[in-house]
Amino acid sequence: MKKKKVIEENFLDKIPFHKEGLSYSTDDSGNVTLEMENKGAVNRIAQFLIRKPKVSYIHLEEFGSFIWPLIDGKRDIHEIGELVQEHFGEKANPLYERLSVYFKTLESYGFVELK
Repeated sequence: MKKKKVIEENFLDKIPFHKEGLSYSTDDSGNVTLEMENKGAVNRIAQFLIRKPKVSYIHLEEFGSFIWPLIDGKRDIHEIGELVQEHFGEKANPLYERLSVYFKTLESYGFVELK
């Protein structure tokens, strides 16, 4: 019996890109704010019952605001990490553990896709 070859992907080789339709803005200080439209039947009911806004604004912190513009659909997470390390130095450590959690969180909220 032949054994199946299992190919493990390195998470750092994944290429993140912004989810289509997600808008964002950057203020004069470089702080990024994501603008997420609350769609769907559940959100329409929540908008009516508890006055949930049609658009939610998510303000990214310092690291997130630096990383967000680097997500261009071309750079992989490893390359983004090198730029973060160059910019923040020791303040970024433990770098790749933080980036892994950060990108998994962005993906879970539907802000980015990883390919």
